[in-house]
Amino acid sequence: MDPIDLAFALLGLGALLAGVLPRLLERQPLSMPIAFLALGMLVFALPISLPTPDPLSHPTIATHLAEVGVIVALMGAGLKIDRPLGWRRWSATWRLLAVAMPLTIAAVALLGWWWVGLAPAAALLLAAALAPTDPVLAADVQVGEPNDVEDPEDEVRFALTSEAGLNDGLAFPFVYAAMAMAAAAVAAEGPWSWVGPWATVDLAYKVGMGVVGGLAVGWLLGRLFFRVRSEALQLARHSEGFLALAATFLSYGVVEVLGGYGFLAVFVAARAIRAAERSHEYHQVLHDFAEQVERLLTVLLLLLFGGAVVSGLLAPLTWPAVGVALALIFLVRPLFGWLSLRGSPGRPAEHWVIASFGIRGVGTFYYLAYATGQEAFSQEELLWATAGLAVIVSVVVHGIAATPVMRLLDGAGRRIPRQHGAEAPVPAAEQAATGG
Repeated sequence: MDPIDLAFALLGLGALLAGVLPRLLERQPLSMPIAFLALGMLVFALPISLPTPDPLSHPTIATHLAEVGVIVALMGAGLKIDRPLGWRRWSATWRLLAVAMPLTIAAVALLGWWWVGLAPAAALLLAAALAPTDPVLAADVQVGEPNDVEDPEDEVRFALTSEAGLNDGLAFPFVYAAMAMAAAAVAAEGPWSWVGPWATVDLAYKVGMGVVGGLAVGWLLGRLFFRVRSEALQLARHSEGFLALAATFLSYGVVEVLGGYGFLAVFVAARAIRAAERSHEYHQVLHDFAEQVERLLTVLLLLLFGGAVVSGLLAPLTWPAVGVALALIFLVRPLFGWLSLRGSPGRPAEHWVIASFGIRGVGTFYYLAYATGQEAFSQEELLWATAGLAVIVSVVVHGIAATPVMRLLDGAGRRIPRQHGAEAPVPAAEQAATGG
């Protein structure tokens, strides 16, 4: 049996199921990521001579597959958020980014160093890779499709979507800090010699370039899509969905060439495109195309991840490493997420849901593959095993809990008035109809 032919058949089956399963599982306590993770484990466990999808053996392939999956998901997330940008409107997002994420990184790094016995650079890399919530696997707890209503989204879905859109890029400075620590250790330099270049380049410049570059590309594309006088060039009139990929790759590539964070730029560009003509139906076309591509990439990545698991990815696990992975999902993120949301819009129950549904996924794989491909880290196999276990637990626990929890929240009644302006109560049925 030719493995290539078998791979084509497997991908075809996965694509078919990607079209069918979301509708079958829509009201069930089971998510599409769980199904495809299980399918990948089943298929790669069969004695059919498929190649081993080991990210440690193929770091470059793992890096770029995860990279594409994340940036397409970031474009889709940016396009589907209806709420205009604002300090008060996005209060929960800023709190999660400025408080919950750094505290989570610090706690996981401390546990990795003190409990697991990782070197400081490796512990920080593990924490940074596990910091971002995932825009790829979190569809069940995110806002729905673009809407022509300015702010139809409930606080839970909005906070989780906007956080996932931004923290994938904002985790990168911490990854670079881990890489700088590892390089300094190899070069036998002073333990803090890396801090100055990191603060000025990896933190200030690259974050700033990500935001500015994303805004610039998004503004230009918004003008091209909606504002040019020539009907031939006003691309929104022609409803070409594949231009979502053009916007994704252009914003990512331009900003990366300029030395900024492309993940951050893609989400910012998507928000700028949306702001150019907020209620235009072309946003729906762009979003739908991005979502379809994202779903296909998710299928591929989860099948490969399932294959990596049955091929021994988790074999290096130790009990302390298991404890760190479980602590992140069930204690560290929920606690710091809840603390960061104190005083923000929403009910206490909504705060707990936001804090507890920090789903880990493809972004974690990208950061690990990228960093370990650039610098030498001790106990690399243990890093991958710990991160892999955390993602599995997150996929299963959050995938099972998402539908019933969100249904309970929707059925609990009405959204409360927000600090940025009171709004009329919205029945749960209407929330579901609008995707939020």
